Amino acid sequence: MRQTAGPVPDGGGLPGLTELPETVTIGVSISVPDPYGTEIQDARAAHGDPRARSIPTHVTLLPPTEVPAALLPEIEAHLLAVAAVHRPFPMLLQGSGTFRPVSPVVFVRVEGGAQECRALEAAVRSGPLARELAFPYHPHVTVAHDLAEDVLDEAYEKARGFSAEFTVPGFGLSRFGPDEVWRPWRGYPFGG
Repeated sequence: MRQTAGPVPDGGGLPGLTELPETVTIGVSISVPDPYGTEIQDARAAHGDPRARSIPTHVTLLPPTEVPAALLPEIEAHLLAVAAVHRPFPMLLQGSGTFRPVSPVVFVRVEGGAQECRALEAAVRSGPLARELAFPYHPHVTVAHDLAEDVLDEAYEKARGFSAEFTVPGFGLSRFGPDEVWRPWRGYPFGG
């Protein structure tokens, strides 16, 4: 039985806009639903990754990006427009991969839905969110990051048998808090 990622609430607008600092750090991603999201987060914590509990399990569409708070209404309109022209799609997460030696990251591979993620990423990272990336976009779900080589090796081996299938109904905007925790801010269901 295929799970559905989410929830992707469609609350009308970004809450708390009047209480923001001049700039905020945002990210856009596809959430990995439970039980898979919790399973990957637990594995990340078991490997000793200090970020495990401060980052919900996800596939990145826009990496951490600092934006002026005044630009948020334009970003909101942009993300609504992107979501409106895309449709739900199946995602298959399976097996492990790594960005080493370029970057000390071990991840679960996006085997199904990668093309849809690439199209979404390109659409999201345009208009008011246009920016250069440090590395070419590669959809994935991080399992271990910036840890000792032997720990990364172990994470790679343990993630080899991982598999999860679910339907992606939309994406979400998250905000990086002053406590260094990422929190969902607004969901954007596909199809308007």
